[in-house]
Amino acid sequence: MSDSARRMLRRAVPSPRRLLPAVLFGIGSAGSSIVLLACSAWLIARAAEQPPVLYLSVAIVGVRAFALGRSVFRYLERLTGHDASFRQLATIRAEVFERMLPIAPDGMAATRRGDLLDRFVSDVDELQNVPLRAVQPLVSAAIVLVAAVVGIGFIAPQSAVAVLACLVVGIGAALLVQQRSVVRAEHMTAPLRGELQAAIVEHVQALEVLVAFDAAGAGRGRIDELGARYARATRSRAAATGVAAAAMSAIGGFAVAASLGAAVPLLHGGRIDGPTFAVLCLVPLAIAEVATAVPLAASALRLARASAARVAGAVPDAVPAGIPVAPSAPKAPPSGDAPPRIELRGVRASWPVLVSADGEGDDADRGAALIGVDLEIAPGERLLVRGGSGAGKTTLAHVLVRFLDYEGSYRLGGIEASTLDPADVRGIVGLVEQRPWLFDEDVRQNLIFARDTASDDELLEVLERVGLREWVEERGGLGAKVGERGALVSGGQAQRLALARAMLARFPVLVLDEPTASVDPARADALLRDLTDAASRSGRSVVLISHAPVDPALVDRVVTIEDGLLPAI
Repeated sequence: MSDSARRMLRRAVPSPRRLLPAVLFGIGSAGSSIVLLACSAWLIARAAEQPPVLYLSVAIVGVRAFALGRSVFRYLERLTGHDASFRQLATIRAEVFERMLPIAPDGMAATRRGDLLDRFVSDVDELQNVPLRAVQPLVSAAIVLVAAVVGIGFIAPQSAVAVLACLVVGIGAALLVQQRSVVRAEHMTAPLRGELQAAIVEHVQALEVLVAFDAAGAGRGRIDELGARYARATRSRAAATGVAAAAMSAIGGFAVAASLGAAVPLLHGGRIDGPTFAVLCLVPLAIAEVATAVPLAASALRLARASAARVAGAVPDAVPAGIPVAPSAPKAPPSGDAPPRIELRGVRASWPVLVSADGEGDDADRGAALIGVDLEIAPGERLLVRGGSGAGKTTLAHVLVRFLDYEGSYRLGGIEASTLDPADVRGIVGLVEQRPWLFDEDVRQNLIFARDTASDDELLEVLERVGLREWVEERGGLGAKVGERGALVSGGQAQRLALARAMLARFPVLVLDEPTASVDPARADALLRDLTDAASRSGRSVVLISHAPVDPALVDRVVTIEDGLLPAI
């Protein structure tokens, strides 16, 4: 188990201040169960002797009190334990997300989305069992078991020794059965669940392509295979849990027999009376029931360890080489709404070598590396960057918005970009990607997060500037749905929505990466004209990246990048 997984496992345990109430209520619940059975056994045996009712009143009240106390303490234990655990899960999710932000998106390119989602949701949820089913039950059970055995020891030391021996042997046997039968299944449950989730997500996302090539059956077959393996692992774990519980029940019977055998000589010798003998015979059953928490806690802890390793591995411990890191004392970015002058001198950059969540390397070769770029972009200039596929155009775009680190010099308004916080750079230089992400929400929600103070009138105004207002109004207004990942809009409309979002954010510099990639050639020129006009109308600088021909009248200057080289112009 790695150090990061151990830290994640410890992080899942709430602070003692939050966990202590659940432990105390757990002690009260388990202790009430044992004392309830002891009171009941003594009351039944003593009542058989037909004493005056006055002699039974304390036991009668005790039975009622401990019966109510067991339920009340159990409820309070669940309430406080889940409250502490859920608060801790929220903290863990926030920490994982905060670790993910500095390296996304380019530092996460090797991670499968479905598996990442499973780690972020299901595996984090599994960590709640560390306090709920492992730490708190184990601590409560240990204290109650020690107290119960010591209590029996005050009455009949021989019976206490016999019960203790049965508990040690029984718990050891149950743990050994689990260790031998299902450890591998428990360790594989979380990875199999993540692989199944990733396969389902990828199948759904690529369903149109799979159907077109008659390959959907093979995809479903793989999902069925993973589902069957996951079901087998789950059944094996459930069977082992049942066997462990049955073993502890059987140990309860053996403990009763052992306590009975040790107590009979004491009864015959007159050292204990009949009601006390009944207590010694029945209390081991309650003790064994409390001891069942031990093997269950061990199983829950093994599952949580596997999930902790997956959560810890969802994001690299160290930022991959090639991904920018915020400086310890970042400089203030250029002020004002006017676009700054951009200067690149001898810029070199490459895609990072990534390690996927399953530990396999991936060079993430999504484009050629930049090996020498010299470029200046004047404030308000419209620049076209041309080049073939793989020439390094997208690499340049990601350097400009600081998704990727660089060597050489990249200055924004005279300030070296590496001395700025990457988030501040992205507040100046906005990127409209080749495949813009649209949320499965309405048009309003897909725009408003860019500036949450924008009114509906402002949203309609920016939609008009990108040529979408009439289209939106025909569909019922800003509440019109766009579908999952923009399934209900065309490629050109998606690009226009993304540009409207970028304009709403008021980026002084806009980088448009292959905006016509999803648009048919007949409409590409009209879309480019609308996009560049809308973006530059307010004085923004525009960097248009395209491998397709572009009307020279739409831009002020054209540069060509070839094999990562862009010499000074």
